[in-house]
Amino acid sequence: MDDQAIGLRKDRAAGKADNVKVDLIAFVVAVNGSQPCVLTIGQADTLPSGPFALEHRSLQSGLRGWVEQQTGHRLGYIEQLYTFADRDRIGAERQQRVISISYLALTRKEQAAGSPKCGWQSWYEYFPWEDHRSGTPAVVLDVLRPRLIEWANGVGDSATRRERWQRATIAFGFDDRLWNEELTLQRYELVYEAGLVQEAVRGRDAGPPPLVPSKSMVADHRRIVATGIARLRSKIKYRPVVFELMPPVFTLLQLQRTVEALAGRLIHKPNFRRLIEQQELVEETGEATTETGGRPAKLFRFRHAVLDDRLIAGTKLPLARG
Repeated sequence: MDDQAIGLRKDRAAGKADNVKVDLIAFVVAVNGSQPCVLTIGQADTLPSGPFALEHRSLQSGLRGWVEQQTGHRLGYIEQLYTFADRDRIGAERQQRVISISYLALTRKEQAAGSPKCGWQSWYEYFPWEDHRSGTPAVVLDVLRPRLIEWANGVGDSATRRERWQRATIAFGFDDRLWNEELTLQRYELVYEAGLVQEAVRGRDAGPPPLVPSKSMVADHRRIVATGIARLRSKIKYRPVVFELMPPVFTLLQLQRTVEALAGRLIHKPNFRRLIEQQELVEETGEATTETGGRPAKLFRFRHAVLDDRLIAGTKLPLARG
């Protein structure tokens, strides 16, 4: 049993947790072709979740049980993501604090048993400004930039105006700054603060706000997704977690396209293949496929021994610039 679960049980037994509700939320990721997908339930606006119960052996076992019950999908690799505990974050009763412990889970889309209550959605439907594989998206240049300029200039003092615009330039790469794919959460929190997403204006009586076209989610689930994307984009650079999303055998191009889908950036092909070779992450199967449409492409598999050989650290993806 993990330490958090033990602590929650002790608090409940001592009567300290009567006004605290603990939820377990799963950000489940798979890659479908060129699209990184998140598993949702309901109207594609809710992450699989459920309350932590005392009969759960651990937080992870509780999460696995809820996800399988709601989606018919058994989780493989999972890691704890973040604990969300802001007061009034999901409109709970005033006397009750809701704590949500979120997890990142990686899987293969074809492994899902499937349920009519769940489905896979491209995470770029929720964050259209995050996909830079074809260059800077129009939504960034034509929608976000002018609205963030308006927001930055919407305060009286010059210091606050400068501070707001500086945050925008760092987050979105304006004014010749470089785009940093790992700042997903900072970008979402900025557009939320600027009132440009549906979650920021719920319950307001004002007229229609100037929202950025994107799919919304219940409560703060989109913030949880943003947190998970940022974690994964960082982690694929120093741990071989991307192979949790790959089929047993694959081409190097399939591997590259999967990394690009997650990063939202193109990768320099020769440098990427050189990096894979240097890290000894894959090995040839001795077979090839013609499904790529051109010359037969060699098939590879992940070298699981690499996990025993050493901890991969310091790796930087050869992301294309410009």
